[in-house]
Formats: sequence, structure tokens, C-alpha cells
Amino acid sequence: MREREFWQLLDEVLGRAYGRALARDQVLVGLGNMTVVEALEQGVEPRTVWNVLCDQLEIPDERRWGKEHNAPPMPAR
Repeated sequence: MREREFWQLLDEVLGRAYGRALARDQVLVGLGNMTVVEALEQGVEPRTVWNVLCDQLEIPDERRWGKEHNAPPMPAR
């Protein structure tokens, strides 16, 4: 997942205003208490950030990838 795709998905699933506010303010415990914006700036894979955010917000799998998206593959380690 590219960062551009992350932001598009955030807007679709959470709504632009709410999603962008969460990205600035929501502390992600699973990522060392960074916000979404901080995690992306630190180079954390966007899909990882997305999954941590969705898990924390308890967004079910059937909603987390939007209407016409399939889950992108996890990056190779």
C-alpha cells in the first residue's frame, strides 16, 4: 500500500474530516504511542499503520478496506 492509497482509504472508511483529525490526534498504542502522521513520517509501512489504526478503532475486516478494495499484500520483511 502506498501512502496515497492510505489517505484515500482513510477518507473513504472514516470520512475526510474525522479521518484526518484522527490521523493527527489518535495515539496508536501498537506503534509506540505515535500518531498516524508521526508513524508515516518515521517510515512505518502504511498498511501496518492502517491495520493498527483499524484494530484500535475496532473496525471490522469487512469495512476496513472500503467498498471496492481488496486487502493489499503485506510487505516482505
